[in-house]
Amino acid sequence: MVLAVAAVIVWAVGAPAFILLWPRITVHGYKQAIVKHGLGGGPIPINTLYAVPTTASPAESGAGLMATGADDLLYVGGWINLRKGPRVLHVPEMAGRYYSVQLTDPSESANFAYVGVRTTGTAAGDFLLSGPGWKGTVPIGFSQISSPNNSVLVIGRVFVENDSDLSAAYALAQQIQLTPLNQ
Repeated sequence: MVLAVAAVIVWAVGAPAFILLWPRITVHGYKQAIVKHGLGGGPIPINTLYAVPTTASPAESGAGLMATGADDLLYVGGWINLRKGPRVLHVPEMAGRYYSVQLTDPSESANFAYVGVRTTGTAAGDFLLSGPGWKGTVPIGFSQISSPNNSVLVIGRVFVENDSDLSAAYALAQQIQLTPLNQ
């Protein structure tokens, strides 16, 4: 009887704690892995994006954090800190090519915005990523994306049609970049 009561108490406390904390623990692990180990090209400094140059399997490419095993995508990843001000996410003209840039709030482990073919189209664009409470002016021609948090996990994907398309897709993936607003 005592063991059953203890099991119920552990479950009643443990299940909600797991549900609330697991996403944060997982995303924190992503941040540590990105900033310290990178995606195959060494550590990725905060506020920098790195494009994985190959569609090889996650283990072979070093993209294990971002890759889902798809062999027709290149991955772009990084971590953004908006405490010192907004960042500009630039995407190049994709000429109809599928791509997406997913922006995730690490405190909630929830995607709060996407830039890509399904949401913004394939034309070149500049997106002002601002943290909570930012009150500045959005430059003409920019679209503002307000983050609910000052930290943002970025996961981008660029479609690769076939082996002969890899270099063109990689060149586009490398042009998905972050810069400070004042540059």
